[in-house]
Amino acid sequence: MDGSLHEHGRRAAENAARTSYGRLLAYLARKWRDVAAAEDALAEAFARALDIWPTQGVPANPDAWLMVAARNRLRDGARARKTREQMAISLLVLAPTETEEMPRIADKRLELMFVCGHPAIDAAARTPLMLQTVLGLTAERIASSFLVSPDTMGRRLSRAKARIKYTGIAFEMPEEDELGERMGDVLEAIYAAYGQGWDSTGSDDQTRKGLTEEAIWLARVLAELRPEDAEARGLLALMLFCESRSAARRVEGRYVPLAEQDTALWNLPMAREAEEKLRTAGGLKQPGRFQLEAAIQSVLVQSRLMGADLRLPAWTLHGLLAQKAPTIGNLVGLAAATAEMHGAEAGLHELAQLPEAMTGDYQPFWALKAQLLQQLGADQQATATAFRRAIALTEDGAVRAYLIGKSTQQAS
Repeated sequence: MDGSLHEHGRRAAENAARTSYGRLLAYLARKWRDVAAAEDALAEAFARALDIWPTQGVPANPDAWLMVAARNRLRDGARARKTREQMAISLLVLAPTETEEMPRIADKRLELMFVCGHPAIDAAARTPLMLQTVLGLTAERIASSFLVSPDTMGRRLSRAKARIKYTGIAFEMPEEDELGERMGDVLEAIYAAYGQGWDSTGSDDQTRKGLTEEAIWLARVLAELRPEDAEARGLLALMLFCESRSAARRVEGRYVPLAEQDTALWNLPMAREAEEKLRTAGGLKQPGRFQLEAAIQSVLVQSRLMGADLRLPAWTLHGLLAQKAPTIGNLVGLAAATAEMHGAEAGLHELAQLPEAMTGDYQPFWALKAQLLQQLGADQQATATAFRRAIALTEDGAVRAYLIGKSTQQAS
């Protein structure tokens, strides 16, 4: 077997899985009105691509090949269910040719995300369902974002898909007056997807790496769809601020925190675009969580670029954000801003107010606690314990190495 042909075919199939999964699934799910069946059919199509492309070559239109393979699988399944002439569906179907007609696929991902935001679906499952069906995240990855077990998340997702199928939820964009009711869940899903991609910096997980671009693209489309929605623009601004610094987060594989980053590596045109989006959102007079988070990022960027002391506005914005959305991440962020403004003891006091049920396995809590305890230099055992906990909870090898290095430093 030609090794180069095999490698080319394998890489093409993996690239298609990374770049086309969401679009293909959105089209199939809308056409067949069954998310679970569409997922199964598409999974089989990708599996067959991994078997066939490395030996027979990559088709001229990979998306068309995958679409036809999945569509054939769905048609076979529907036929079998209707006729009951066979007990199982054969997994061996003829490979589609490059000449078979391929329907023009519009970007239907946002449409499917709004379907997943239907009020008939359990509120706790809407955003996770979007992440899995549209953006291709596994139940395990989604569970880690929502701080629940994979089994719990898996059950939520299964129930949600069954709900869509058996209640006949319409696979179409809701009316204008219904869009606003579902926007919050859609925005949360896009931001969670971006966070998964952001956390993959420095890893070899190509699927997760591509999520940052996908999330920003979806946010742009959503902002065009809803130009008067300030939070859609706020989310886009937030992600652009973060992405503008992505090249400076790693230097020769080493993790670099914001305060130590080389601003010459920042994408300043992207940061300026983020500022423009944030100003436009503010002009709509609809304050919200994502605008506050974007404003915090704006302050951090300006502080570094201008060398100005902007700790007070940063702390104020963190306080407003914690009131607006008291998530564990925002509360830990407030503690960090409090420490910057009022000292390590004040920051530790904020951390001490958080319930243990929320902080037990939350890595940023332990990383911040360790560094604040180290600054005080009072309780070396507690400091070492916090560092060990933070290091154990860190999946990113570069961040783990950074924390290990910090843990060996003497408190100043």
